[in-house]
Amino acid sequence: KLQIFNEHTSSVYGIEFSPLNGGRYLCSGSSDRTIRLWDVETSKSLHVFNGHKEGVWCIDVSPLQSNNKNDNYYNKMNNIGHENYVNSVKYGSNELLNTILSGSDDKNIRLWDIRSDQQIQVFNSHTNNVYAVEYSPFIINDSIGNSNVICSGSFDNLIRFWIFDQIRTNCM
Repeated sequence: KLQIFNEHTSSVYGIEFSPLNGGRYLCSGSSDRTIRLWDVETSKSLHVFNGHKEGVWCIDVSPLQSNNKNDNYYNKMNNIGHENYVNSVKYGSNELLNTILSGSDDKNIRLWDIRSDQQIQVFNSHTNNVYAVEYSPFIINDSIGNSNVICSGSFDNLIRFWIFDQIRTNCM
C-alpha cells in the first residue's frame, strides 16, 4: 500500500531521504514555511521545524549524524548571505563533508563552512536565477595541487563548472 503524507498546509517544494537508517526518514520543505521530518515506515510526522519567514524551496540532509531537533540550528542557513530566495542546497561529502553549497535567485552560488557558519566563497557569473548546485565527483590535479569542482544550473540556460581550492577561484 502506498503512503500519503498530508500534514503540510501548502505546496511541497522539496523532499530528500536521509542517508541514515537505510532511508527510513524523509524531510520535506513547503511553502507553509515548515520543514517536516517523516518516518516512512509509520507514515508519521516526527518533527516540524518552524521559523522560516518564507516558503522552504529546497531540502538536503547532512551526511553527518545528528539527533539535534533544535529549530534554530536548521534555520541558520535560511537565506543567510543571499539577497533573494535560496532555490538549491547541497551538503558536501568526503573531504568536503563540512561544507554546503547554496544557489539563489540572486544569481550567486555560495560555499559555506557549516562548522563556523562562515561563507568560504561566492561564484557569480550566472545572469539569472540559480536553481541547481552539485558537487562534482572528480578533482582537478595540476602543478598547484588538487582542486575541487562544483557545478550549477541556472535559468540563463547554462550549466557552469567551477574550480575552487584554498588558493584560487576560477570559472572553467
